[in-house]
Amino acid sequence: MVTALGEASPSSLLVDHLWKVFGDSPGKAIEMADKGLSRSEILAATGCTVGVRDISFDVSPGETFVVMGLSGSGKSTLIRCAARLIEPTKGKVIIDGADLLTMSDDDLRQVRRNKLSMVFQHFGLFPHRRVIDNVAFGLEVQGMSKSERHERAEAVIKVVGLEGWETHYPQQLSGGMQQRVGLARALALDPQVLFFDEPFSALDPLIRRDMQDELIRLQAELHCTIVFITHDFAEALKLGDRIAIMKDGAFDQIGTPVEIVTKPATDYVREFTKDVPKAKVITASAVIDAGVVAAPNAPRLHMNTPVEQLVPHLLHSGDAVAIFDDAGRILGAVDRESVARVLTEG
Repeated sequence: MVTALGEASPSSLLVDHLWKVFGDSPGKAIEMADKGLSRSEILAATGCTVGVRDISFDVSPGETFVVMGLSGSGKSTLIRCAARLIEPTKGKVIIDGADLLTMSDDDLRQVRRNKLSMVFQHFGLFPHRRVIDNVAFGLEVQGMSKSERHERAEAVIKVVGLEGWETHYPQQLSGGMQQRVGLARALALDPQVLFFDEPFSALDPLIRRDMQDELIRLQAELHCTIVFITHDFAEALKLGDRIAIMKDGAFDQIGTPVEIVTKPATDYVREFTKDVPKAKVITASAVIDAGVVAAPNAPRLHMNTPVEQLVPHLLHSGDAVAIFDDAGRILGAVDRESVARVLTEG
């Protein structure tokens, strides 16, 4: 079992030892799982399927936490349990200090209306409602007046790049535009936590890439707290501040994209990372060498600059490059040898 409970900052979301067992003998299934038996062994012995197996993690305010797994790994079951769309068997899901699993139906509805939003693969738009009314639907449910909710909806529509399409109907929009409407509907509620369940999987590759870029742009602007489900490892690397790799209902590894790629914890994770171009994932901060000193007039690059963008500077000048953080402070330096050493590890 892999756990990742944060210590440095308060959590927007905390999932604590969460289980979901499908079947008539969940207690027996959990007992067998605690003894180390596999999902298939538990199924054969009890007829129960362990969908989510003792998962713990937290998500800090403004973080994008990506859960990546293949079909059947349990990732969609996990996010549905976290939102309590299906009832977990055991565990806690804490939002704003309150456990969703112990809430009354009324309290849970209030959380979903005010603190939690979901974006699904299938857009779920109302075909008879215009874009602005689709976006404002959650505000309507909250009881907000029409003028207020339209004002809020118009602001969010502008944020997601759909200004001028407010009076159109969903069938008049492309797939990517429809997904933007779904995203705007979720953002209109100003939620504390946003859940994305493979939202871009049904889109064509080019549109999917555009939506990924759009989400990155929005995240830089709005600093949302996001849990993002995907089966696409490249998408996970592109979007995630941290990534959890899921297999058979449990997490194999949790880490930053750099940690996942450079230090895979299991053979399963290693299979995903073996063909990843490290230079696109590893950033300047990961290759700083304490023994390297940059000249006072050396080029300066941000710590999040991918290594592949460092290489031209290093080849051109032949000298070390200075690396700075968000506050403009110099963290250290990188030269060609330190980059080559990291890229050839493993």
